Amino acid sequence: MVFAASNPPDEIASLKRMLAEKDALLEERERVILVRDAELYAKTLQIEHLKAQLAALRRARFGRSSEKLDREIEQLELILGDLEEGVAESKARAERATCDTGSPRPNKERKPPGRKPLPEHLPRERIVHEPPTECASCGGKVLRVIGEDMTEVLEYVPSSFKVVQHVRPKVSCRACEAIMQAPLPSFPIERGRPGPGLLAHVVVSKYADALPLHRQTVIYARSGVDIDRSTMADWVGDMAALVDPLYERIGLHVRAGPVVFSDDTTVPVLAPGTGKTATGRLWVVVRDERTWVGSAAPAAFYRYSRDRKAEHAEQLLGACRGFLHADGYAGFNGLYVLHPKTGEPRLAEVACWAHARRKIYDVHVATLAPLAKEALKRIAELFAIEAGINGHPPAERLAARQTESISRLADLAVFLRGALAQVSGKSTLARAIRYALSRWDALTRYTTDGRLEMTNNAAERAIRPLTLGRKNYLFAGSDSGGHRAAKMYTIIESAKMNGLDPEAYLRDVFARIGSHKINRIDELLPWNWMPVTDGTSG
Repeated sequence: MVFAASNPPDEIASLKRMLAEKDALLEERERVILVRDAELYAKTLQIEHLKAQLAALRRARFGRSSEKLDREIEQLELILGDLEEGVAESKARAERATCDTGSPRPNKERKPPGRKPLPEHLPRERIVHEPPTECASCGGKVLRVIGEDMTEVLEYVPSSFKVVQHVRPKVSCRACEAIMQAPLPSFPIERGRPGPGLLAHVVVSKYADALPLHRQTVIYARSGVDIDRSTMADWVGDMAALVDPLYERIGLHVRAGPVVFSDDTTVPVLAPGTGKTATGRLWVVVRDERTWVGSAAPAAFYRYSRDRKAEHAEQLLGACRGFLHADGYAGFNGLYVLHPKTGEPRLAEVACWAHARRKIYDVHVATLAPLAKEALKRIAELFAIEAGINGHPPAERLAARQTESISRLADLAVFLRGALAQVSGKSTLARAIRYALSRWDALTRYTTDGRLEMTNNAAERAIRPLTLGRKNYLFAGSDSGGHRAAKMYTIIESAKMNGLDPEAYLRDVFARIGSHKINRIDELLPWNWMPVTDGTSG
């Protein structure tokens, strides 16, 4: 007897291709896991080596006082913090990626058995999660309490600590003896001891208040709470992985704006083992439409890079279309190139009058040159016009500029060219004037559109918190630390731009984001955020 083939040849070939692709995918996943595990192992070894180094330096400090020795200890503390944050972030991201693919949740490494108990002297706050009122198995209504589980979480409230006790009574059904209790609420760190308020305080203290983790350890010890730097580093790394979706969503929102502002600043980065520093960069792009009553929420998006190559400007701003307020950095020039077919650039350059004015002002302070004084007076008139139209709709702003600013700018250009002919070409005043005249089209572009600004101050304001952190930190501990800083600054500064207390905002976000649906992440953006005050977040 002859049977017809149940699968045609084309279908069999298709199934074979699918199996081959699946095998290749599994091999690639195993390779990625092996590489990741090797990297984590290498970081762990480096951490242990640096801890031994740090212990030796601390022992040596007891024998002699040395500013250089204290500096070495400070550097090691910062490097260790960055490495430990990186390990925690990698583990948290890997675990979430595994869970997103539907694979079983990996077993978390067990905490060492000697974990320190939470301080007895701290006040306790009990939050009771009531059990069900009827049996889930048989529907019985008569339940009796047979015990309870209590999970203690160390929490921080402004200027003090407290221990929150999450109590979950156990009840059993008299009819069928089924045992039930309320589920444990979601915590930012699974089976971790810190509450969302403490995590928010640590993160905001580090990034908004420029307090490195090892200094926070000393501060908390004064309250009788012993938290190791390495423990807080784990927390920061976990939170950095947790807020990834929020960070990326803010970036999309900012770069979708028709008018953006951008700037960058240096970040000294330690080179472990050499005692020297390299120079990294933190970049920012800002969307802020408040000056022309735009409808979009203000926000700032930061990125870190190891250098200032033009490719990083391209990665940051390549998707933007419209107008870019920036300084004269040559790396942006590729964004201003005209498209061969449309004749339009991806971004039209809007130069900053604050930069141009500052160069002339420096000459005036140093030399009291009358030409510099006159130039500053004329530029001040232009700024006065802007002050009068700030916060007005674009049409009104444009009309005022066309009526009052354009003629003054034309007169200023004539004056600057005349002044240039009167001074030495090698003088500082000549250089300052040439800086302005060489950028004249970009400097005057703000008079062509009411949405544009005369300065790049929005980006400079966003850079200012970074310069404070750089002053207090002295340096970043690693490239991965620079990436984490960019992420946290994005969320903290965007919250501040929307009138939020960043610590209160992060306290609520950390409490909710772990169990929040990814397709509803926009609900947690600073401009959409509505705090939940149900008492479960501590």
